[in-house]
Amino acid sequence: MNSKTLEPPMDADERREMRCKRIRYYRRLSAFIGGSLLCLSVVAQTPTPPMAPASPALEARLKKLETELRCMVCQNQTLAESPAGLAGDLRREIRLLADQGKSNDEIKIHLKARYGDFILYNPTVESKTWLLWFGPFVLLVGGGLLVTVILRRTRCASETNTAEIINADERARASKLLGE
Repeated sequence: MNSKTLEPPMDADERREMRCKRIRYYRRLSAFIGGSLLCLSVVAQTPTPPMAPASPALEARLKKLETELRCMVCQNQTLAESPAGLAGDLRREIRLLADQGKSNDEIKIHLKARYGDFILYNPTVESKTWLLWFGPFVLLVGGGLLVTVILRRTRCASETNTAEIINADERARASKLLGE
């Protein structure tokens, strides 16, 4: 008898049979889980149904607004240019907000609150974006000043060195040696 249970000990055939049952059970379980995940992935991949066409004025307004907003996936394209799925979702969200009667500024404020300043293709000048707007110019002016200072120092040093190297007495001696 087994010390842990009160069952008689199993022989090799019974152990093999139990192992085969366990393997069949896990195969069925994994097939069920795999099939379920496959079915869920098919449902998850269904495209969003297209929206009803809008009036030409609303379409023009939406296109203009989409050119002022950045795709969060492509990062260097506007929503109007981007083929990314997230860009399509954002275009749909903009359309829904416009259908609710929100103005362009209200839509931008909503998206800016949700995604941050990066969603705006041309961000506004604020205290937190000063470095973004003015940093390149500060670096350019600083680099120009640094180059000017370095050039002046080397020019002054070369003129001083030339004056120290050849003075009037040495010039007279050199022309005497050269026979001039």
